[in-house]
Amino acid sequence: MSGAPRIQTPERLAEDELDRSLRPRRLEDFVGQPSLKEQLAISIEAAQARGEALDHVLLAGPPGLGKTTLAQIVAAELEVPFVQTAGPALERKADIAAFLTALQPRSVFFVDEIHRLQRALEETFYPAMEDGQLPITVGVGAGARVVTLDLPPFTLIGATTRTGLLTAPLRDRFGLQHRLEHYALDDLAMIVTRSAQILDVALEREGAIAIAGRSRGTPRVANRLLKRVRDYAEVRCAGVVSAAAADAALAMLEIDDLGLDRLDRELLRALCEKFEGEAVGLSTLAVTVGEEQDTIEDVYEPYLLQCGLLKRTPRGRMATRRAFEHIGLEPPAGAAASLF
Repeated sequence: MSGAPRIQTPERLAEDELDRSLRPRRLEDFVGQPSLKEQLAISIEAAQARGEALDHVLLAGPPGLGKTTLAQIVAAELEVPFVQTAGPALERKADIAAFLTALQPRSVFFVDEIHRLQRALEETFYPAMEDGQLPITVGVGAGARVVTLDLPPFTLIGATTRTGLLTAPLRDRFGLQHRLEHYALDDLAMIVTRSAQILDVALEREGAIAIAGRSRGTPRVANRLLKRVRDYAEVRCAGVVSAAAADAALAMLEIDDLGLDRLDRELLRALCEKFEGEAVGLSTLAVTVGEEQDTIEDVYEPYLLQCGLLKRTPRGRMATRRAFEHIGLEPPAGAAASLF
């Protein structure tokens, strides 16, 4: 597997186990995404009635919206094994073959970050997804021959944050394609309330709304903030998460009313102060704030665009008038007209 191994300290293991405990295990417990849930429920029930594997599923959307959780729920609803990997971990055709040949009938095979799968390896999935077969080359040179292995029926669930990076031949082989959207405030408040019950946290309704309002429309962020607010409430507020406790804790964490953290504001300040509202190329912006271009595109930009604080133009990234107002600056006179 590429990249440095993740060190699993006892604290990290405990945190991971806690995160898993907050994930819903059945479709009826999954909050939000009503259209997606209805379509999945019908497809799952139909597949069970026919005794077949569910059609292949592509789940797209920003990080933290529940793609992995939904994949696990699909396996649980189908009562089949769940096998998980990630696109960057599949480095050779043999890696894919090892997973596919070990699957039990009707298993769910989940590939996270499937857009990062090497292009040369995608073709290995084509016959497996369409025909349930895996061609393998045996031998080398003139004596090489192709042996075709029959695979048990299975469901491939791919998750991606960047659908545009998937090739059309791979994308078209997914019979079910869904995009997860950011969550509404009420849905996030329900998620925070449910998580608080699991964590045994005394949470007031106003406290849940305060946390939900700064969660960037993302359940993962909501649960992370809840755990940090819980710590603050236990030390400073007798363990009760009220609106005041949530506001004080989030202010200490430097998270403002829109859910922007210090790094988000640094990016906006770079656009507003250093470049005075002018368009900036992504590579220049990345060097200025000391972040990778991919991190800015995948982590920061989506929410800033959603909030109307940033816009993309043919010449580069620009801060909007609302961005200047949010960080308390007046837009430069010469750039004011282009900020609308």
